[in-house]
Amino acid sequence: MELLDAVSAHATAIQQNSPRRTYLPSTGRQVSRPDPVLTPEGGPSVMDWTFAPGVIQLNHGSFGGVPRAAQVAQSKFRNMMERNPCEWFTDHGEKVRLARHKISDFLRCAPEATAMVPNASAGATVVYNNIPAWRGMEIVTTDHSYGAVLMGAERLARRWEGTVTSVHIPLEATDDEAFERIVGALSENTALLVVAQITSSTAKALPAGRVAAEGGQRGIPVLVDAAHSPGLIAEPLEGIDADFWIGNLHKFACAPRGTAVIVASGPHMQRLYPLIDSWGAPLPLPDRFDQQGTNDFTSYLAAPLAFETIEKRYGWDEVRSYARELGIYAEAIVTHALSEATGEDASVSLGVPVDGLRLIRLPDGLANTPDDAHDLRQLIAAQLNIETAITSWNGQGYLRLSSHIYNTSDDFERFVDIAVPFLIERGREFQKNPSI
Repeated sequence: MELLDAVSAHATAIQQNSPRRTYLPSTGRQVSRPDPVLTPEGGPSVMDWTFAPGVIQLNHGSFGGVPRAAQVAQSKFRNMMERNPCEWFTDHGEKVRLARHKISDFLRCAPEATAMVPNASAGATVVYNNIPAWRGMEIVTTDHSYGAVLMGAERLARRWEGTVTSVHIPLEATDDEAFERIVGALSENTALLVVAQITSSTAKALPAGRVAAEGGQRGIPVLVDAAHSPGLIAEPLEGIDADFWIGNLHKFACAPRGTAVIVASGPHMQRLYPLIDSWGAPLPLPDRFDQQGTNDFTSYLAAPLAFETIEKRYGWDEVRSYARELGIYAEAIVTHALSEATGEDASVSLGVPVDGLRLIRLPDGLANTPDDAHDLRQLIAAQLNIETAITSWNGQGYLRLSSHIYNTSDDFERFVDIAVPFLIERGREFQKNPSI
């Protein structure tokens, strides 16, 4: 029990010294405890969401969280649809077009270049289905690629008896180092370059803009996977002139799930078609994506209200600033607790970290594979009522913490109190019996 006692003593010490300050073990930098953000009425900001009471939500980065006002709006749209489906679908495309223009305003991109898709993975599949391809072609990506995006690239390569080259990018790599490694893998046979703007498993920023520019100079189509970028970055497309940029709106931007975009440009733009052929097929991009039979696009229609709600009640700049401060604090206290308990530095040196997402190394033996990471996440949720992200990359398990406006320092201190001892105990059990 010595390790568990050490962690509990650390947590108690933190709680007894407010305002809380701690240090990141790798830097010695002092970190302050952020005060929670309140609603305009003076209540906890989490009241603007409908999360289950008693569950600590520390995984906004995976499935997001839809503000109550946007949920109400989507329900109203569905009720309108069901009251008179014939009327609703007669001008369905126009409804989506108007929402798309508001969504483009939020992203600060051109509405005529923005097409709506259900999620970033669907956007990637749209690209894979429509880009020029040839037998023996090569797709270049990195070893930080999101699993579903990578699987789609591999399926495209198999279809044309081609290959996928996955470039290794060390976690500590700078922008310059990552750029050199990626472009160094390009060849005359490269048909597509796929790069994440923010990596999913490792919460690392990659130089997507520079990579896209290099691809453009070489005539290689570039797909930027920006699943985590909308909302997390004020102008997520600034400096990125890629053939295809795909972003989820249900993550940090808090739109209803099933809402994402492709922003397209360049010579291949008009090659893109929805995954389902429908009556909008003869229309140009992006209009052909606005009209797809009887699909329920109420998530698209309610998305602008999600953005507007957060802007009016908190301000997006305030949300991003708070998420950054809280993320730094969360990383500090969790990293320190794990490091003190294990005697090993749990901090991760990321060349370019991301505000709102923080990465912490788990004790050896935990979450070495994606399946193990999934099982551990489920175990923490079921036994501790904490939703968080456990990831695995190159055989090492990581904890990826998300921070949003509704999170508080208390949430992460509670994680230190109950989840860190749990992780330490699981690590000790694994050392005794690696088959668990």
